Amino acid sequence: MGCQLHSSNPQLLSRLPIKRPTQLPSFSSVQPKLRIQTAILSSSTTSTMTQREVPETDASSVKFKTLGGCKLGISRYPDFEYNADGGKGTGRKIGDDDSNGEFSIGFDVKRLYIPPLMSTTTRFLGLPLPPFLKIDIVPELFEGIINRKSGKVDLQFKAKFWFSIGSIYKAPPLMVETVLTSEESKGTLRSGRGERLNEEGKCRLVGVATVEPIDDFLMDSFLGLPTECLAILNATISFSSS
Repeated sequence: MGCQLHSSNPQLLSRLPIKRPTQLPSFSSVQPKLRIQTAILSSSTTSTMTQREVPETDASSVKFKTLGGCKLGISRYPDFEYNADGGKGTGRKIGDDDSNGEFSIGFDVKRLYIPPLMSTTTRFLGLPLPPFLKIDIVPELFEGIINRKSGKVDLQFKAKFWFSIGSIYKAPPLMVETVLTSEESKGTLRSGRGERLNEEGKCRLVGVATVEPIDDFLMDSFLGLPTECLAILNATISFSSS
């Protein structure tokens, strides 16, 4: 049996409000908004990926090598003729070059090697050092400024010089701290002038330092500590992108 609903009052039905369905926006009006949101999301994702891929600083490798024809002098004694060929170290740029082509550099002192003063590397008054005498150089700091445009170099150098005579005698270390520069370095007793980097990467670095007493009677008396020492170091500095 079917069931039908009949109204006994047609006028009442005509007065009841008729609720029309809410009109949904057409797909064509929604599509541009979706495209804009998708583009924004895609751009944000790409930007984030790009920031992760690009390093924060320009890290370039700087290679440092020492050459022959160097000199070391202390107090009023004649200079030692020093062949430092074979010394080497690697540094890293700190940040980018400024507008003048200057940048900061720091070297890993654990991997910085400077040949010792001994009979095979050093001559004094034209004669090689006695085979039992040796001075080891142990760097503790090597950092500073290099300007690739002008060739100017200023590197702060700090090292311990260990003097020994075979196994018989080993003095406390002489602490030497100076700025090795391609310009002029001048003290009270000692002075020297360097040479800037040329096109081949060669330079001459000089530095005057004050050496303090080390509470060792033999060394303090023999060298007349405190006194000044002078380092004249021929080197090459080369650059390569990492």
